[in-house]
Amino acid sequence: METTILPAEKDPMGAAIHEFFNRRNAGRLRVFSSQFDEDEIPVRQLFRSFSSMPAIERTALQLAQGRILDVGAGSGCHALALQEMGKDVCAIDVSSLSVEVMIQRGVNDARLINLFDQSFRESFDTILMLMNGSGIIGKLSNMPAFFQRMKQMLRPGGCIYMDSSDLSYLFEEEEDGSILIDLAGNYYGEIDFRMKYKDIEGDSFHWLYVDFETLGLYASECGFKAELVKRGKHYDYLAKLTVA
Repeated sequence: METTILPAEKDPMGAAIHEFFNRRNAGRLRVFSSQFDEDEIPVRQLFRSFSSMPAIERTALQLAQGRILDVGAGSGCHALALQEMGKDVCAIDVSSLSVEVMIQRGVNDARLINLFDQSFRESFDTILMLMNGSGIIGKLSNMPAFFQRMKQMLRPGGCIYMDSSDLSYLFEEEEDGSILIDLAGNYYGEIDFRMKYKDIEGDSFHWLYVDFETLGLYASECGFKAELVKRGKHYDYLAKLTVA
């Protein structure tokens, strides 16, 4: 698993977050992929309040307890909501621009660190991986390394709350609703992305969307148990992962 930190000149999302926070406005955060048409992330949504979050995210924040790790915290919206609930949270991100914004917004414990950096040796009761938190795993082949890292970081009785989406709906045939997937190819949820914000272009990266059944299979193989907590409105779901 990669342990890199994003340099500012390769951090389009961080730049968008930083500009929106400082100017209350931002340009287009563009998203490219070899598998899909160009898309755009509304930067304002990265600053959403608890009441405007999807039900899956609200549920995860309410269930989180003990010492909480917010992975890929971005602008800090989840960490701030947890603090307002009186909960103890450490927010981490690989973007220095995002961490700077989190600190300025009042996140008590915001750190510039990669989840897979072995120098990060703290342990937690709850690890939150939200906004398609499975994405940072990158590929299914990284699942064993991911779960091994989680075993290092979870306290006894601790758990991970992770959300993701099943992209199989993108392969549905309009006529009969059957799903046409190339079984000889890569897993359909392994996506490559690249982002651009104004003149700042990021490198291409792998991002994993994983259906719950596949997540449960890998969890079981790696000594974890997967529990389906909640389904969303658009093929998304929230899972709870615990050491079996």
